[in-house]
Amino acid sequence: MIIFETVRVLVLTTIAFIVALAVTPLWSRFLKNHRFVKQIREEAHTPVFYKFHEKKVGTPTGGGVIIWSTILGLALVFMLLTRFFDGPWRYLNFVNRAETYLPLAALLFAAVLGFLDDWWGVLGKGGASGGGLKIRHKSILYLIIAAVGAWWFYFKLGWNVLAVPFLGSITVGWWYIPIFIFIIFASAFSANETDGLDGLLGGVALFAFVALTTVAFVLHRYDLAAFGGATIGSLLAFLWFNIYPAKFFMGDTGSMSLGITIGVISMLTNTTLLLPFFAVILVVESLSVIVQLLSKKIRHKKVFLSTPIHHHFEALGWLESQVTMRFWIISAMFSALGLVIFFLSRFL
Repeated sequence: MIIFETVRVLVLTTIAFIVALAVTPLWSRFLKNHRFVKQIREEAHTPVFYKFHEKKVGTPTGGGVIIWSTILGLALVFMLLTRFFDGPWRYLNFVNRAETYLPLAALLFAAVLGFLDDWWGVLGKGGASGGGLKIRHKSILYLIIAAVGAWWFYFKLGWNVLAVPFLGSITVGWWYIPIFIFIIFASAFSANETDGLDGLLGGVALFAFVALTTVAFVLHRYDLAAFGGATIGSLLAFLWFNIYPAKFFMGDTGSMSLGITIGVISMLTNTTLLLPFFAVILVVESLSVIVQLLSKKIRHKKVFLSTPIHHHFEALGWLESQVTMRFWIISAMFSALGLVIFFLSRFL
């Protein structure tokens, strides 16, 4: 059984990689032909960012469509094949009401909202300096998604327990609702802030999904693990074109959907308290923004040369590719540490 499910996850990862790799040139051509390009924020608003990223003006955005469309496309194809035809593809169907309905729905909903935001940005509409929705408007959308998810988990599924490493499960009652909202909101916000360098969020999310997929597999939630495998394969294909110098950017359609999905899976696997390890860079990026804003508000001074923190290291003289690779290394090490804690707390 375990060997079969391992092969299943690996096969889905490979299929997703091949499919995403195949559709990428078509989507990239579409983005270029329709001038779906990123608007760089004005120099007056973000001088450090503008200095290092001015050359990226005109780079297509919306590349995140490759990731979520591959995942949802495979889910739909294998589900329909399984429903109407008998054959080996039924083993590749990972659509499961108990395990993958929620992450698939969250992925789709967030992806569509993110794509609309990207579209606004391309058209130069919206209140943000580079076009698109303002942070407060995005925050409202994040909260709406998180609130719906919290309602479903608490009232429909009856979840009110958090797993604390080495201490076991603790019943938190209605506190589960604000905790859920915070996790989803923080994941979405942090992913959006991390998506600022070529390949950065793609690599960081890759390690987070590897860790969460491992957890799902160990918990015998094999359809959720298969979903994770499809996501990993899609991310690998995306990174093939997104590493420096990027052929296109992920856009909010990718960052929003990945961030929210990471949060949902962490709640489904009850690994909420391990998320700071699985997604350590996301945590550091968002904290740097919060600390900078508070410092400017209270002390009228900056703590960092620029935020999110990856721009701070650029301002210190690190090459963009150096920042990305070093953040990947940190992500890999902390994800491994999170898995060590998970295994020790489970089996000791």
